Amino acid sequence: MKLPDVVVSADFRPSTAQKTAVSLTEVKRETIEARGAQHLEEVLNLAPNVNISAGASRGRFFQIRGMGILSQYDNPVNPSVGLIIDGIDFSRLGGAATLFDIDSVEVLQGPQGTKLGPNAIAGAITMRSAEPTKEFKMRAQAGLGEYNTRNLGVAVGGTIVEDQLLGRASIYTHKSDGYMQNDTLGRDDTQKQDELTFRSKFKLFATEDLTLDFTLMHVNVNNGYDAFTLDNSRHSQSNQPGVDTQNTNAFAVKANWQASDAVIIQSEASYLNSSSTYSFDGDWRTENDFEKHNRDRDNYSFELRALSDKAGRIFNDSTDWTIGVYRFVQDEKFNSRVDYRSFGPDELTQLTGTYKTENTAVFGQLDSHLTEKLILVSGLRVEDFNANYADTGFVRATPSNVKKNVSEVLLGAKLGLNYQAQANQLIYTSLTRGYKPGGINNNATLPQNQRQFNTEYMWNFETGFKSSWLDGTLVTNLAAFYAKRLDAQTQSSAQISGTGNFVEFYDNAARATHQGVEASMDWFVTDQFRMLGSLGLLDAKFDSYQNPDSTAYNPQGRQVAHAPRYTFNLGTEYYTNEKWTLRANVEGKDAFYFSDSNSAKSNGYALLNASADYQYDKHWKVRVWARNILDKDYATRGFFFANNPANGFLVDEKYIQYGEPRVAGVTVTYDY
Repeated sequence: MKLPDVVVSADFRPSTAQKTAVSLTEVKRETIEARGAQHLEEVLNLAPNVNISAGASRGRFFQIRGMGILSQYDNPVNPSVGLIIDGIDFSRLGGAATLFDIDSVEVLQGPQGTKLGPNAIAGAITMRSAEPTKEFKMRAQAGLGEYNTRNLGVAVGGTIVEDQLLGRASIYTHKSDGYMQNDTLGRDDTQKQDELTFRSKFKLFATEDLTLDFTLMHVNVNNGYDAFTLDNSRHSQSNQPGVDTQNTNAFAVKANWQASDAVIIQSEASYLNSSSTYSFDGDWRTENDFEKHNRDRDNYSFELRALSDKAGRIFNDSTDWTIGVYRFVQDEKFNSRVDYRSFGPDELTQLTGTYKTENTAVFGQLDSHLTEKLILVSGLRVEDFNANYADTGFVRATPSNVKKNVSEVLLGAKLGLNYQAQANQLIYTSLTRGYKPGGINNNATLPQNQRQFNTEYMWNFETGFKSSWLDGTLVTNLAAFYAKRLDAQTQSSAQISGTGNFVEFYDNAARATHQGVEASMDWFVTDQFRMLGSLGLLDAKFDSYQNPDSTAYNPQGRQVAHAPRYTFNLGTEYYTNEKWTLRANVEGKDAFYFSDSNSAKSNGYALLNASADYQYDKHWKVRVWARNILDKDYATRGFFFANNPANGFLVDEKYIQYGEPRVAGVTVTYDY
């Protein structure tokens, strides 16, 4: 059986995955559904050199090739990994990455600065939901699983106005009690999952040359957060478990205009509003220490691009070109309360403030056909970045009235060579410059010289080989990269002795080298038997590290946080007949450090997953699935500090948030 071509959106022009000169992993709808996956965190192990960080109800902070933020409390942060859902920027909002009616997830490894700008120095994750179709289609789905898991969703679409307007809409609810037992309160739902997602898309054929696409999304997440215990078990002792909630509404419109035989004009505009609350029991016991962080975000974006068509090529009809402008504004209001007064009356922080960022960029790219097989790619992005931060309140009895402004001009670039050796073999190499804007530390107790940090830059050299073999039944990908991070933004965290409070700040403390390999294969061994696999190898170390606190832990020469040295996935699919499909895979990763501020590590692990599909007829399908069949304990977040009263709060210990245990369920789907 020949593997189908897959169209991806990793470049300015749509192309198939095998003709796109970037290391990428695509997770398709069939794989998402076979795993019973509800959220992005449940499929990212399939991508090499990718990791997640929880410290919340979900693993909603992402790392690619050892780069990416691990958490956010009261401080403003700039992400290293972009999250784009149906063309809308959801970076910093990973809880919204639910998976019903998602056709594909694309993980782009490496800096995407020319196309995506400052949020993608490490890479980007893009999610695309199903497109409207001319023919009427409907999908209804219901599922039940362990831990009182229940799901219900429906998607419907088709022609609304003949030859002019198509539409599709879906709504889905997922609920689960979660995987923690709170012994203090006698509850088993304090780490619950309660998620509602609505999506709609409309495609308007306004004229023969103009197409408009409209997207509307609503995501309501009302999850609990009660994940850590003093004995690293799944039995919480907290008396005031927290929440991890998000209410997000987003809208986008895209236009594609064939202005002439020579030029295509494309534009995208979006608006997003999100209100979130993140809170937790600070002592994990029955004291009244507690943290609560509220945020309200408004994001506005606009992009205008002009692309050459065949008749618009320049330089003697040899070069395709793209030029564009981009504008992004984020306006964030926040309110944080950090209460550790069981340690003393001064251990209270309360801040209210605003954080506004504005990005204005111009960009361009040339794809020059040097020969029939050889293309030179040159891209440039110049971006003006401004950030304004202001707060009022107090930090541990110290009045806070921090006001800081950041203004920078950022530069991203790409130079690459793509050689199409044969129709099914692509060799590519590239040198890219990615960037991540500077920012602000909002802790009023910090010295003035630590209140601000600068832009991080990265040079990334990459080469890869994409190919298909055996009449298209075997697809292989191989990429190797070598990256140098300059003025790397690192997060330092130090516990204030005798309290539950921490001093946390970002600083340009390091230079680092990230190098490694990513490989994948997809092989229909026979028409009935398929094998899939991926392997990531990563060596990501600090070449130098200068913490402003000379007494703090120094990770110089060590692997960076959340950067396992290897990740792997190996799966099989067996199509026994027209009705039955059996799937199984093993996925895992090496141990990794939890933080750059201490030496605590996770354990390496391997997870076994499986599913069986029964296709009753062309409409009905029943799927039985199980994840983590061997019920392995594995960490998605970890800390190392003194929090145990039995030791007088004097002994630093490792504390772990576990990923999901063995979970099994059944899903019934009706397609029309």
